[in-house]
Amino acid sequence: MKKISKLSIIIIFAFLLSVSCKKEGIGIGPVESVELGEAIDDAKVEKGAATFKLKCTPCHKITVKHVGPVLKDVTTRRKPEWIMNMILNPEEMIAKDPTAKKLLLENNMMKMVRTGISQDEARDILELFRKVDEGKELPDYIKKLDETPKPPETAEQPAAEKK
Repeated sequence: MKKISKLSIIIIFAFLLSVSCKKEGIGIGPVESVELGEAIDDAKVEKGAATFKLKCTPCHKITVKHVGPVLKDVTTRRKPEWIMNMILNPEEMIAKDPTAKKLLLENNMMKMVRTGISQDEARDILELFRKVDEGKELPDYIKKLDETPKPPETAEQPAAEKK
């Protein structure tokens, strides 16, 4: 049986370390890499805002704490792949990803649920987050994502309760 040299062991170890570190911080899910353009894609931002409003605002707001964490600056705290994997694969992320586990503890053990968002929709939401985090004045349609809709008034409410 041949002996393995120390150099061979170091090379193998370095290779294995580089492979394991390559995916560090991207989370667990279908997204292993994301191509981001230098410029923000406003068409994706608009689609992302529409999807976010429909499927995410019951639990998330952009700049204020709601059920889930504040999402402003998320693109400075997390890799794009991690963000998309959290959107697409929240159950496994919460079970296995250390960062997602920590967020669960910080948010009163409220688990993010799968919302049926497609990979394209998740990419659009990522572009929305990039727009928010670029630090420029936001369009009104994005600012309105932080609003909590008021329940409709009903005829049964006493006059004193109506405002």
